[in-house]
Amino acid sequence: MNWDQIQGKWKQLKGEAQSTWGRLTDDDWDQIDGDREKLEGVIQEKYGASKEKARADVDEWLSSKS
Repeated sequence: MNWDQIQGKWKQLKGEAQSTWGRLTDDDWDQIDGDREKLEGVIQEKYGASKEKARADVDEWLSSKS
């Protein structure tokens, strides 16, 4: 699944993403609204992850959706 597909199915997939990144609040999820860069930025902020680590985590989650 590519990110365009994720954006199209964001409402359905948001719950799965919430279980992966439990520190993110409902407000965070509303702000992200399917935007990969925003998701990576919030992961960096909430988890203290580097940009590379956040990107790798999102890539791993994305690959699990295929």
